[in-house]
Amino acid sequence: MNFLEERILKDGIVKPGNVLKVDSFLNHQMDVELIDEIGREFHRRFKHKNITKVLTIEASGIGIACAVARCFGVPMVFAKKSKSINIDGDVYVAQVESFTHKTQNNVIVSKRFLGPDDHLLIIDDFLANGCALQGLISISENAGATVEGLGIVIEKGFQIGGRVIRNLGYHLESLAIIESMDGENGTLTFAPQNN
Repeated sequence: MNFLEERILKDGIVKPGNVLKVDSFLNHQMDVELIDEIGREFHRRFKHKNITKVLTIEASGIGIACAVARCFGVPMVFAKKSKSINIDGDVYVAQVESFTHKTQNNVIVSKRFLGPDDHLLIIDDFLANGCALQGLISISENAGATVEGLGIVIEKGFQIGGRVIRNLGYHLESLAIIESMDGENGTLTFAPQNN
């Protein structure tokens, strides 16, 4: 069992509807030492790749992606879920469905920050159905950038997202893969990993 799986078992809360609450340490209140350890682990797994930028989506991925970008010594770019007045010029746009919020969002990245010379590591906190990752991949492809890999903190392995992304041929690494969850008993099991 790795450091993240141990923390999920210690402080995560399994709720009905395949919901895992990790807001006490990952995506509301953040344990910065844990986030730094996550950054180092993604760096270890992808250090052989030529990463020029880390890409994520707001909001929960931002802190994690910053830690990863710091380890690589590269900038971090995040896709915004709405266009604001401080984004000027042309943008890349993708439509993304949120599993957690059950909403559709147009996510945008300014064309100033992604281009054909970029080699991207895409980072996010959760992978369920894969919609957010597919949106970020679409933005990356529209920019002409190369997706070198995708790093997920927690993957719900019993949902289709991981299979979809891997079947598209992308190098996907998840630090913890949940094999099953039982909301009534508040339990979960992890898929074995060889990392």
